Amino acid sequence: MSSLNLDDFTDLIERPDGGVRRDAEARRERQVVPPGALGRLDELGEWLAAAQGAVPVRPVERPRVVLFAGDHGIAELGVSARPAGSARELVRAVLEGGSAVSVLARRLGVPVRVVDMALDCEPEALPAEVGGHRVRRGSGRIDVADALSIEEAEAAFRAGVAVADEEADAGTDLVVLGDISVGGTTPAAVLVAALCGTDASVVTGRGGRAIDDLAWMRKCAAIRDALRRARPVLGDQLQLLATVGGADLAAMTGFLLQCAVRKTPVILDGVVAAACALVGQRIAFRAPDWWLAGHASGEPAQAKALDRMAIEPLVDQGVKVGEGLGGLLALPLVQAAASLAAELPEVAEVKPEEAEKDEDEAFVEGAGERE
Repeated sequence: MSSLNLDDFTDLIERPDGGVRRDAEARRERQVVPPGALGRLDELGEWLAAAQGAVPVRPVERPRVVLFAGDHGIAELGVSARPAGSARELVRAVLEGGSAVSVLARRLGVPVRVVDMALDCEPEALPAEVGGHRVRRGSGRIDVADALSIEEAEAAFRAGVAVADEEADAGTDLVVLGDISVGGTTPAAVLVAALCGTDASVVTGRGGRAIDDLAWMRKCAAIRDALRRARPVLGDQLQLLATVGGADLAAMTGFLLQCAVRKTPVILDGVVAAACALVGQRIAFRAPDWWLAGHASGEPAQAKALDRMAIEPLVDQGVKVGEGLGGLLALPLVQAAASLAAELPEVAEVKPEEAEKDEDEAFVEGAGERE
């Protein structure tokens, strides 16, 4: 049995400061650009002020991309366009700067951190700082077996909590959360379907590399079979992650919850992050107030999860690559909202004596016109 008490997060997580948000809204009403004229940027600036507990809002100066990595046994069934066990190649591309997220992160000046939770390779195949939290090699085939033991699920969850603490202690002021996985969208879809009470076909997407119809059918069948295994453990979120999740998903769930405890805002990337957020909402209902959805990935399970949490994606550019790229695309919007909220000048208040002078001048001019 697990010694981890998830109920503690309900007590530890507070909502972003409502009083500060009202102060931010009041300040926004005094600024030279009319309220509402900046659209959703107004809402983002006020949300960030509440998360920071500061008016005017502080700029986002130390963001970081955090990517949890793992291989999933379900990929053996051909549910992914990539071969099973090949996530280490994706990790290596990120570390060497050749991936899409690496390119954009360089352009934006944002560091990228990769955390190996369950890659199907020898630990020494990657740098030591990547593998310090690894729980196991690969996750189990969830259509017929558990992804993890309950002890492994707890270890992965605690690793995610530890990474969140490390980032908060290092001064990270906003996180873009994503995953690097092969087969990861399948357990994500299972979690969403289980928690939303929907059928497998409703949540089965085609992944980052757009699988063909036959692979989609295999994926849908795998999700259906895993759903049968998930439903009996819906009341125990850690057991759910052990049964049909994976080490990377368990770690991301712990990470998200601890970021909310530490009051660190998070931009969610794709369907895997959204599924973990949905599990996190079941554990602590206030936690989603600390999260934004970076983009719409086109995965039906992501749309279902975000709708359930009432979180609207910031951008929709049809990006399906994963690995934090879509979430990182939204970061400049958040930074722009912070700058506008903090730096737009307020309308100067007119002094009473100036107002009287203006009224006298208007009266004299009016009298002159009548003459």
